[in-house]
Amino acid sequence: MKIFRLLFKWALIPFGVLILLLYIFDYDYLIKAVRTIYLNGQTTAYLDDYKVFDNRTIETDTPQPWPKSTAYNTVPATDSLNNIHEKYQSVAFLVIKNDSLWHEAYFDGYDKDSKSNSFSMAKSMVSAMLGKAIMEGKVKGLDQPVSDYFPVFSEGLAAKMTVGDLSSMSSGLNWDEAYYSPFSITTRAYFDENLRNVILNLKVIDEPGRSYKYLSGNTQLLGMVLEKATGESMSEYLSEKFWKPMGAENEAFWQLDSQEDGLEKAYCCIASNARDFARFGKLYKDHGKWNGRQLLDSAFVAKSITPRFKKDWMYGYGFWLLPYNGKNFFMLRGHLGQYVIVEPVDNIIIVRLGHERAEAKSGDPYRDDIYGYINETYKMLR
Repeated sequence: MKIFRLLFKWALIPFGVLILLLYIFDYDYLIKAVRTIYLNGQTTAYLDDYKVFDNRTIETDTPQPWPKSTAYNTVPATDSLNNIHEKYQSVAFLVIKNDSLWHEAYFDGYDKDSKSNSFSMAKSMVSAMLGKAIMEGKVKGLDQPVSDYFPVFSEGLAAKMTVGDLSSMSSGLNWDEAYYSPFSITTRAYFDENLRNVILNLKVIDEPGRSYKYLSGNTQLLGMVLEKATGESMSEYLSEKFWKPMGAENEAFWQLDSQEDGLEKAYCCIASNARDFARFGKLYKDHGKWNGRQLLDSAFVAKSITPRFKKDWMYGYGFWLLPYNGKNFFMLRGHLGQYVIVEPVDNIIIVRLGHERAEAKSGDPYRDDIYGYINETYKMLR
């Protein structure tokens, strides 16, 4: 027993030194990363990780269930679609045609009410919140300087940065969009318990408003702007302006950086279900109108789903854009293959949630799984 105690004591010493070094060199956020992600056998954020973080509730009140088409689930998934679901571990797949559920399938123990992480689909929702704040006069417009809200960005190139630059991914901020490196600022932002401080220490190193560069820090800073402009938490504003008016069937959760007076991770991490995520597709398909009520200005919606920069044709203001097979799709898009894909002319919304996605391809911002979900859906609809 004495030998065991001695060995245990000596084993604790290097562990204690490691913890001390993490604090000394400002990497203590990795302790939370190990506890919440790596010890769960994951290498990055995962579908159900909202359960191990603090959250704020996005409330709903009067649900408006999606109607079911008379052809609901009468056409089976193609073999190719089933293979894609199996390969990339889908948990939910919906096709909404003419605003009615046409096809619906769940996997891996999930159902219509199961929550899972939106990842970066939240960026589109935050952009919608910006549009609402502009509509209400709480933000002056897309050209309003970020420095009006955070004077730390009032000098040099930073003074040129606008809220529209944040929404369109053209801020020029020094952000490393690396999901799998434990030392990137993206990883730090996911686990650091003072996310405000992380964001306010960013620098603008490129001319804002000139070209697209996808940076999660843009949306986090935009969310912080909206918090100041509206005087509400992001969860409260999303609930009052969208979740409740659009009749979400379930409350949702938005991950926070810490428990006490936490800040929402604006660039990601709204835990909800496929049916409720789909509502943002319908809202933008219908030019900002929901059941006759104009929730968003139609001009803002049109601008959001149009490329800001001609050469960066794949992105507007908070939304991904895909011209394909003579059609023009727009979409909300998340880290592990979370998609709300919309084709307005055909009045189709495709929602897919799952654990994995296809590998990135050189020269194409879209992965093969996206094309697969679109192609197989249209085969089923013929």
